[in-house]
Amino acid sequence: MAVQPIRLFGDPVLRQRAIEVDSFDKELQRLVTDLTDTMLAAPGAGLAAPQIGVGLRVFTWNVQGEVGHLVNPTLSLSHETQDGPEGCLSLPELTYECLRALSVVATGFDVHGEPVRIEASELLARAMQHETDHLDGILFIDKLDTEARKAAMKEIRESDWFGLERPTVRVSPHSTFGLGR
Repeated sequence: MAVQPIRLFGDPVLRQRAIEVDSFDKELQRLVTDLTDTMLAAPGAGLAAPQIGVGLRVFTWNVQGEVGHLVNPTLSLSHETQDGPEGCLSLPELTYECLRALSVVATGFDVHGEPVRIEASELLARAMQHETDHLDGILFIDKLDTEARKAAMKEIRESDWFGLERPTVRVSPHSTFGLGR
């Protein structure tokens, strides 16, 4: 459908909890298509609806050639952990080591409202945790230890994109029940 502007760090929509999807309709199908197109064009390993200004609990992923989406996700995390590099399309050119669960069991729905259960490990597990965090208003830099978070914030303040005027974004064509931006 259409590549959408990606919201950058500092945009309030990135810090709000997204609401559950309750209508599995053409608008949701268009949202998933827009998310997928935008993620692939960026390119990125994942993209959550708030990153394009839509406050709904939906995300897409593109990990090792597997492209997918999940609506209203719930994650069960393993006790085993992994530490690895993590970045974010809303924080361009920023990469830090971030501790995550090694594997997850993700449940939710597909775009048609059919139940989905995915067992993921390593990079896909990392992407699913990262995108689900976005749906709760959490950014990966929030997960960093104090020293790394300070370094990340310094890097953000010194970046070319920090403080730029936010892109002019039309009103989302996707229903957000008045809660999205």
